[in-house]
Amino acid sequence: MPGIRLEPLSTKHVDGVRRLVADPAVLRFTRIPEPVPIDFPDRWIGRYEEGRRDRTREGFALEASPGATFLGLALVPAIDLEARTAELGYIVAEEARGRGVATEGLHLLTDWAFSELGALRLELLISVENEASKRVAERCGYEREGVLRSTYVKPGVRDDVEIWSLLGSDD
Repeated sequence: MPGIRLEPLSTKHVDGVRRLVADPAVLRFTRIPEPVPIDFPDRWIGRYEEGRRDRTREGFALEASPGATFLGLALVPAIDLEARTAELGYIVAEEARGRGVATEGLHLLTDWAFSELGALRLELLISVENEASKRVAERCGYEREGVLRSTYVKPGVRDDVEIWSLLGSDD
């Protein structure tokens, strides 16, 4: 889907984040706690704003332009500047799924991480059951490295998670 851009995540995106965290499909494959605390969207955005300042994480809204329509999130939940690695993730709003938003968002986020962070290695952690996300990773050139069995996802939830990576030196 052309016309997607990364917009630094801020309080102006709280309504879009509220809609995302109310979606059972989002809760199934993310670390968002269940039940979702009422103030979670505000606190989550605040953690990404703090991470932006100390360079430990970064968050972006995926927006369609023109119009700045909220389509989802492109996230960097973990940045290790010394190791030059980062974990990336993406969440697409229900109404934007199936239109290439995740693929374009991951392309943009990947380019950002290599150019702005100077990352040498990027990682995605994807539930073995999340076929759509695995297709996005593959389309963006990431390689499946293996399965991390019974990984802690959130309180009360462990899952088998595939690790996918992309190196700056990959073609």
